Amino acid sequence: MTIFSTILIWQHPAFAWNKSGHMVSGAIAYSELKQSNQQNLDKVVAILKEHPEYSKFEQQWNSLNQSNISPEDKNLYLFMWAAKWADEARDNPEFNHPTWHYINFPYQPGRASNSIPREIPDEENIIFAFQKNLDVVKSNASNSDKAVAICWLFHLIGDVHQPLHTTKLITNQYPQPEGDRGGTRFYIRVKPNSQTISLHKFWDDLILGSERFQAVRNAATSLRSSYQRNKLPELRETKFNNWAKLESFRIAKQDAYLNGKLSGSSDKNDGKLLPANYAATAKQIAQRRMSLAGYRLADVLNQLLGQR
Repeated sequence: MTIFSTILIWQHPAFAWNKSGHMVSGAIAYSELKQSNQQNLDKVVAILKEHPEYSKFEQQWNSLNQSNISPEDKNLYLFMWAAKWADEARDNPEFNHPTWHYINFPYQPGRASNSIPREIPDEENIIFAFQKNLDVVKSNASNSDKAVAICWLFHLIGDVHQPLHTTKLITNQYPQPEGDRGGTRFYIRVKPNSQTISLHKFWDDLILGSERFQAVRNAATSLRSSYQRNKLPELRETKFNNWAKLESFRIAKQDAYLNGKLSGSSDKNDGKLLPANYAATAKQIAQRRMSLAGYRLADVLNQLLGQR
């Protein structure tokens, strides 16, 4: 089990999975494209090299311990970097879009309206952002602009698979309009002697706790082996908004909030203890969701750039 950070997210959720988790989805997509469509892989790499902040990637690449990483792995690391870039760009007003990372479908336990969540027209949420960046890649925009948009697609496809990036809990404890802000105000403890963290943070950190190249690559390889795409019937669903509405929102209700029965605290210093089997079950769900994110990212890139 990952050792969870004590840093608490106090505002509207801006992270889904930690950076290393996003890097895993990028690595899965890279391996999928390398296996199925080298031509499209080369196209993505060429565009990403025109990213306005590509120099930052080069700096990170040069800082790695090259003795364990071959030069051929540079493009794999580029995919990892692209997947986490939107979080690293949070301090740059030109590229930072906090509301793009999530959509807050309200979940009110016991309400019939929970079955099919509705979008708010013109809200700049994750569904809006996906279509906006998809349109940029399809347009006659410069490769520099397309590189930024592709990085956002990498990141948003990862984000939408984190259940708590589609949902806010509405109860007497967490009233309208903000609710629990995607679990960021729903405080828990993993074990009796654990420090308090938010439920959102708990789910963010389920994939991996290290950004080391080898750790990310190994995690991606393991997930592709454990969750082979021919054993994932969810891949028949290809619409981004349904990944949010029909999958992540349902998982948030049933598995993150346990159909409204999970106990949480509003006190960031005194979280409620998770049920005994909660962490292990959540880990498996998160791994499956991240695997889907990687496969779907590869599929979206193939659709955008053309199949062989």
